[in-house]
Amino acid sequence: MHPLFEFSDKLNNPCECFACSSFMHSLPVPPHFHYFVEIIYVTEGSLLASADSESYVLSEGDMIVFLPSMVHALYATSDAPCRYEVLKFDPASFAARSNSSFGASVNFSSLFAAANAMRHDAGERSASPEGAGSVRIFFSSDILDALPVAALFFACLTEMEQKQYGYQTLLHAKIQELLTYILRFWRADGFNTDALYAPADRYDSIYSITEYIDRHLGDDLRAANLAARCNMSYSYFAKNFREVYGQSCKKYMESMRLSKVEDMLLFTSFDLSYISQETGFSDCSHLIHAFKEKYGVTPHQYRMRYHV
Repeated sequence: MHPLFEFSDKLNNPCECFACSSFMHSLPVPPHFHYFVEIIYVTEGSLLASADSESYVLSEGDMIVFLPSMVHALYATSDAPCRYEVLKFDPASFAARSNSSFGASVNFSSLFAAANAMRHDAGERSASPEGAGSVRIFFSSDILDALPVAALFFACLTEMEQKQYGYQTLLHAKIQELLTYILRFWRADGFNTDALYAPADRYDSIYSITEYIDRHLGDDLRAANLAARCNMSYSYFAKNFREVYGQSCKKYMESMRLSKVEDMLLFTSFDLSYISQETGFSDCSHLIHAFKEKYGVTPHQYRMRYHV
């Protein structure tokens, strides 16, 4: 494993929202990279951010976007207090879904991957990757002034903290709104989003295969078929999946199904027979056994304990 790599638990935490201060979280945050997108918004004071070979001083109201695999770090600029808010998420969790009533969908995962590649190419051609034909990652307070960035971060933090019914849906909506503003800036800088409106490729990558899994949890998913979608042998797929996601593909699928079961137990009145069919379990007995193994109680006991 690369010494700078920071493992992010895509299975249990596909999205993280939290606030930091120099009093509670010491700086510096040493150089590291991960496969998530990380967005930082400064609410008080200032800090120094490095991304690949570039450095940026962020003051109150400034924002920076760290793209997947980008080596980045944070440093204090003085002894004065500094506060900032963080959104960290798996771009593959924002699956593109077409809706003819509202026109073409936005494939955030593909667009951010293309932006990352453009920055890399620009960095190889020029000493400054912020040159023409690239995409910016630093957004100053003056250009963000007309946008509800502070409100979006606050809403994400609130939803993550309170975890009320449908909070995942609202979190996704708020983050997608923020990402759309970022894409508008990139388009103004010459980034060609139109080229990525085409339907998804026949093959997925190891980083996007979770989109397919999440959309087909109710189906008879098999790791061998998923490996074929990634154009990999089963053994190579299994090795790469465990390296990226921290556990086997089979364990990932079962955990995602159990998370969906948990939501349906808490927020619907469907019986176990229906829930097992909707979440891809072979039958109720398999669901009950797997659920009790993870949560320590049966689905019925869990629903009675937490249902309000």
